[in-house]
Amino acid sequence: MAHYVQLACFPLALFIFHTSEFALAIVIHGASKVSTKSFLLSKEYLLAMMCGLLEYGFEEIYAPGMKSKMQISYMGLFLIILGEAIRKAAILTAKHNFTHDIKTFHHENHELVTHGIYRFVRHPSYLGFFLWSIGTQVLLINPICAMGYAVVTWRYFARRILIEEYFLRQFFGKQYVDYTRKVSSGIPFIK
Repeated sequence: MAHYVQLACFPLALFIFHTSEFALAIVIHGASKVSTKSFLLSKEYLLAMMCGLLEYGFEEIYAPGMKSKMQISYMGLFLIILGEAIRKAAILTAKHNFTHDIKTFHHENHELVTHGIYRFVRHPSYLGFFLWSIGTQVLLINPICAMGYAVVTWRYFARRILIEEYFLRQFFGKQYVDYTRKVSSGIPFIK
């Protein structure tokens, strides 16, 4: 994989991730209940991706040999594919129970999903995104952004899991507490 292939894989990974998120939201919830927010493109996210491209360009100019370590790029591609697969398995397993927003009210048809990939990880969609986002930067051999993405996404999910699990305990009580005792969150160092 030459340098230009790294740059081709990066936007392809972004395109596949975001269009599939949007498409799955429409398939599962119906077009009338889905907005462009399901593309998951925030200002902060776009800024982070721009930082990744800037780091790549800077290092390509000032340390070009660094970008030729293709084994590292392959590891990044593996993380992207693994993260994508885990996240999409989570969405397809949870079906109508999966949304991009944290639910603060228990809906009549909301059920606790503990089968499929949820047997192994409580928050597989977060784990998938965590791996995928770091993978995008490992693919580009961006050490600064790879570390930055790891820290920022870990902190984001640590907060989000805390909030989401508060509501899940409210909705499902002991059933959810028992589930948390048996199955890890999926994100390293988040109980």
